[in-house]
Amino acid sequence: MAQAAATRLDDAMIGAGLLAGAANVIMQLAHPSVGYGVYESRVDSGNLFKHPVKRSRTTVTYLAVAALGTDAERKAYRKAVNASHAQVRSTPSSPVSYNAFDPKLQLWVAACLYRGFEDIYEAFIGPLTPEQTEEIYRNSARLGTTLQVKEDMWPSDRQAFEEYWNEALAEISIDDTVRQHLLDIADLKFLPGFVSRTLGPVNRFVTTGFLPSRFREEMKLDWTPRDQRRFERVLKAVGLGVRLSPKPLREFPFNAYLWDLRRRLRSGRPLV
Repeated sequence: MAQAAATRLDDAMIGAGLLAGAANVIMQLAHPSVGYGVYESRVDSGNLFKHPVKRSRTTVTYLAVAALGTDAERKAYRKAVNASHAQVRSTPSSPVSYNAFDPKLQLWVAACLYRGFEDIYEAFIGPLTPEQTEEIYRNSARLGTTLQVKEDMWPSDRQAFEEYWNEALAEISIDDTVRQHLLDIADLKFLPGFVSRTLGPVNRFVTTGFLPSRFREEMKLDWTPRDQRRFERVLKAVGLGVRLSPKPLREFPFNAYLWDLRRRLRSGRPLV
């Protein structure tokens, strides 16, 4: 049966896709400058291990406002995020140079986010037609342009993106320091001990499954054909639930965080 049309970015906003969140973080931080920018960040309020709820809210809200928000809402969130990013820059002792305002680094992060949306849609809903792929891809530019990425930096079409992606892969490298930080995220060690001990192994399995092989190798994570079969059964089960869900439920919690952002804007509360 042909897939229903899905040509907007909000059609790819699937809450169950957050199961792949740690995998996407690994992809982003696989670029050394992004990895150390996060690892060395002096913004304690955005530290996942110190403020897991707040950090998660900030990240999911960014995705929600970039994909579902208005131009005014994206502008307001940009201003709030910029205030935090202003403190994220390398020091003379940093292993690599980085600056959170670097649009090339932001482009890489946005590219990973887009790749994640596309992969999740096809895993849980089904294959996209070339036309649907191009439409969602064009709209995904907002994942970068909500911050400092210029419109003309976003590759012109899906084929150009693939060329950019393949060239960018040459720059990824995960050293022992960043790898351990990322493994701690995959193992949910930012959550209370009883939670990480119980759910950490499951999350690491799912995270490893969602990682493309290139990143899996950088993380030194083993993956067998048996693991792949188990992972595909998980995708099939979750996908059935996603396809049977009404759109508001399918979009949760992105729609809830966008509601919260709008509430914060009306009341003048901090956005991040």
